[in-house]
Amino acid sequence: MKRVLLAILALLVVLVAVLLIKTYTYPFKKNKHTAGEGWKPVKNDSAVMRLSGGIKIPTVSTGSLGEFNYEPFDRFKEYLKASYPLVYQHTENVEVNQYGLVFRLKGNDLALEPILFLSHMDVVPPGDADVKNSQENIFRPDDKPLDPISKVAEDWEYAPFSGAVANGRIYGRGAIDMKGMLFSLMESLNNMIKNKETPKRDIYLAFGFDEEVGGQKGAIQIADYFKKKGLRFDAVYDEGGLIMRKGNVAGIDSDVAVIGCAEKGFLSAKIKVKGLGGHSSMPPMESAIGKAAVIMQRLEDDQMKPVITPLIKEFFTNIGGEMPFTTRLALANQWLLKPVLTSQLTKNNITNALVRTTTALTMMKGSDGTNVLSPEVEFVVNFRLLPGNTIKDVREHIAKATEGFEVEVEEIDNTREASALSPTNTKAFRLIEAGVKEIHPGAIVTPYLTMAGTDAGKYEIVSKNVYRFMPIKINSSEQQSIHSTNEYLSIENYLKMIHYFEYLMKNYDK
Repeated sequence: MKRVLLAILALLVVLVAVLLIKTYTYPFKKNKHTAGEGWKPVKNDSAVMRLSGGIKIPTVSTGSLGEFNYEPFDRFKEYLKASYPLVYQHTENVEVNQYGLVFRLKGNDLALEPILFLSHMDVVPPGDADVKNSQENIFRPDDKPLDPISKVAEDWEYAPFSGAVANGRIYGRGAIDMKGMLFSLMESLNNMIKNKETPKRDIYLAFGFDEEVGGQKGAIQIADYFKKKGLRFDAVYDEGGLIMRKGNVAGIDSDVAVIGCAEKGFLSAKIKVKGLGGHSSMPPMESAIGKAAVIMQRLEDDQMKPVITPLIKEFFTNIGGEMPFTTRLALANQWLLKPVLTSQLTKNNITNALVRTTTALTMMKGSDGTNVLSPEVEFVVNFRLLPGNTIKDVREHIAKATEGFEVEVEEIDNTREASALSPTNTKAFRLIEAGVKEIHPGAIVTPYLTMAGTDAGKYEIVSKNVYRFMPIKINSSEQQSIHSTNEYLSIENYLKMIHYFEYLMKNYDK
């Protein structure tokens, strides 16, 4: 018995030694913590006011495309022409499907594949307020706080479409998503032209107008326009990742710039569950709503399996060296500790979304009466697909969850597969790293998985190098303002974003 115990102890010692050796020799990226603030913004009131003016135009996209109010989009196009005459004079510029905008600045070497920068001019509505009854408050152009009688006013410090400039910030719907990026690209291209900087390869800008409702008439048509012209792009740059401030990524004592090298897919299913209707005084043993509850419980309890994809493995390799020892131990020894690692990752909402196709129950409708049994109950479940999972996999998953019940399943919104994975060993990605270091030298730069939908995936038909990143440094509360209330972009972030894109345009071939 003593020998057995000694043998077990020896095995444990060997195991601990192996775990420690693998942890300390694991090839975590060694991040250089460069001191300093990087490029310092130079005051540029005219650039700030141009963005402010663009925010004042309520280019809201909502519902189906036929319900659009196009008048603000017409105004926005005219505003861009008036604000950037040099860009319009010195580029080839076309309209695709009337409201999509494309600009081409010619380079010196037409044999080189061009680069493409994306944005979109549409924004989501300002909130759940009764817009019709509070338009005077929502759309007024001044920068004073809203009248508190407006429902929107209760949640917004400044009017959503005021473009208010105060407290070192530019306020309003679209300040971050995405007019800040759109105007920074126009400013960068304008600076290139003004300073007589001719790039080696062509530079394109492309702005959609319905990204917030799927991009069917904007980005898809623009990408198809490029394909028909026979264009291939060496890189496509769009929104997606951000620079998270120090302290906002758990366990990391640095700013972290996350570059979206892939994007999750999307499937929303409306599930109608059949049952017996009637009066609640004589209910059946199992109602439609009870059956729906069973299905919903199955969907939440038996979710799709978590997987650490190659992209997320690279993400953890890049930031893992900065994380606590226990985390590095698990990351370095997945041969043994992967079940423990995935278990911990799935307990957190953010990291859970990185490693699995998520399941979200979002809407439900049944009877309108307290004493009425509905013969049909419907609910909506939204899946965000992890690269590696397919639409077919999700459909089979739904079929399994609804097994044994009479249901109708209808896919709503824009079903799409997860995107392809863009490589990180490219000039295009390295330039992102260099651009980030130019404005925030202490930031860790790492590939990442973009959770939300963007226009970027539509351009995979014209490039294999598609990157999702907006070079602004924000904290978690600022990130929460996107599509919510009190959205704003700091002037410092805006001016640094202009410099970042100008840096990419000028240095792509240097």
